[in-house]
Amino acid sequence: MRRHYVKWYSPSLHRDMELLAYGDRGFPVVVFATSGGRFHEYEDHGMIHALAPKIERGELQVFCVDSVDQSSWYNGWAHPADKLHRQNAFDAYLILEFTPFVQNRTSWPQMGATGCSFGGYHAVNFALRHPDVVTYVVSMCGAFDIPKRFIGGYYDHNAYFNSPLDYLPNLSDGWFLDRFRRNYYVLATGHGDPLLDQSLKLAQEFQFKQIPHLLDIWEGFGHDWPWWQQMAIKFFG
Repeated sequence: MRRHYVKWYSPSLHRDMELLAYGDRGFPVVVFATSGGRFHEYEDHGMIHALAPKIERGELQVFCVDSVDQSSWYNGWAHPADKLHRQNAFDAYLILEFTPFVQNRTSWPQMGATGCSFGGYHAVNFALRHPDVVTYVVSMCGAFDIPKRFIGGYYDHNAYFNSPLDYLPNLSDGWFLDRFRRNYYVLATGHGDPLLDQSLKLAQEFQFKQIPHLLDIWEGFGHDWPWWQQMAIKFFG
């Protein structure tokens, strides 16, 4: 399997950003790390090994990006507005820098997105903000009201547009809805997962908006790497 370490200085984030790319053919998928995780955690926890057969067959390419959560959502010293500005800068990195890199490397105009736990939030938020770029999403045990959890009572338009459970119910823009309805969104979670309600709420919004999706609830807890390996195999392997 081709494994490629890549780093460049991000003008959007004003820091070096690292990633690992796996495979040389097939549909590209971006992987977002869990809370405080790094670009190499997907490999560290056996997720790349779980997907290796499909990567080696040339059906899938995986791109594991680094996280900026420690300087955004988890930055206890930052004002809530600054946390949100940092999240917006991460989105700019993804769409203005990372997306062209993937498109140039793979020749695919679109990609998939996935992540576990906090990474599930990032995958869904990135996909919903850019439905012309991200056409397939697999969230594993994600949470989707992140601003309420991390910025307390503070709320502004940046918080709103980073909370799928806030902006999706009110969205009526035909450009977005048309693209949402061409795409597919998987919400996989465990029956005993503490974030189960988040997937239930988002699935309900998808249903109201007639957006193609699957709510896949697994028996048991579900919020750990052994479960996520099996979910990844089911939806990507």
